[in-house]
Amino acid sequence: MNSLTLKEMGFSTPCPLKTIAFANLPLDKSVVFTMIDSTLTGKAPSDILYIGRSKKPTKRILGGYLGGYGGKNTKKINSGLFDDGYIEKTSISWILSDKPKTMQMEMLNKFGEEQGEFPVWNTSKKKLVKVQSKKAPKTKPKPTKTPVAKTARTRSFAKKEKIVKPTIPVKPVAPAKPVEASKAPTAPSQGNPNPQPKIGP
Repeated sequence: MNSLTLKEMGFSTPCPLKTIAFANLPLDKSVVFTMIDSTLTGKAPSDILYIGRSKKPTKRILGGYLGGYGGKNTKKINSGLFDDGYIEKTSISWILSDKPKTMQMEMLNKFGEEQGEFPVWNTSKKKLVKVQSKKAPKTKPKPTKTPVAKTARTRSFAKKEKIVKPTIPVKPVAPAKPVEASKAPTAPSQGNPNPQPKIGP
């Protein structure tokens, strides 16, 4: 993907960023735009520096990229334009879009597949991996809850083992000594229990 393929997609003729004016830009319309390094056109696989989107392109381009107001990536582009001298060689091109976010992501994805990375001023490799993972089949299976179940089961067994305590052998108690006959109280005898009959007078 380069500035020549953008023309085929319906993008406007690239306009030098250093001479851009309020009247040149679409007013409050959703657009997808690209920043192009005009010195690389026809000499490199791609001359695209940035693929962006905006619902208010005048504010984004004039106030953000040229004025330096905005987030981290906007300030990064502003620094590239003025500190690194890209303002002299950068052009901008755009196309109106009803779904700018979808179109931007499709273009970034296509650029990433062709070039192996996103344009230099787009958010880098993490985003590229995220975009590719949507299309690429997942190689790793989803983690199951089996390990958690095993852990819970092991813990429950551990708890049961704590509750069931091993029995300690108890010393046998010596049987009670029988009461001796000599010491036991006896009733007074009333004669011989087996009397013998008397023989003779």
